[in-house]
Amino acid sequence: MPALSPSIDYATLCGDPEQGRVIRDIMVRVGDKWSLLVVGALADGPVRFTVLRSSIPGISQRMLAVTLRGIVRDGLVTRHSCGEVPRRVEYELTEVGRTLIAPAAALAAWVIEHRESIVEARRDFGCDAR
Repeated sequence: MPALSPSIDYATLCGDPEQGRVIRDIMVRVGDKWSLLVVGALADGPVRFTVLRSSIPGISQRMLAVTLRGIVRDGLVTRHSCGEVPRRVEYELTEVGRTLIAPAAALAAWVIEHRESIVEARRDFGCDAR
């Protein structure tokens, strides 16, 4: 099978069932609708929940909470509860989370570069071009 990169091939994703499942689960997490947008919003440093929500158009409070729970669980983001009243919570990328910024930016650049041809292909196929 062809290599995905010099160090990753399809066998890594499909060979060992358990390892492949874990890798696919992680790819599902970082490839979902909101996780990379949250990572991008946290790229400049710690952010409070309300500020984070207002910086990501279209995300609901519930979906932001669910997304944050998943990326905190996976070690990409830390949650800091400040000892203030009213309670203040901030989210910050971990060292591992920061390593996702460059690949996320590269993926975003690819999407922007190919957006028109993908929209055209969707239109030709007969589905919603969003």
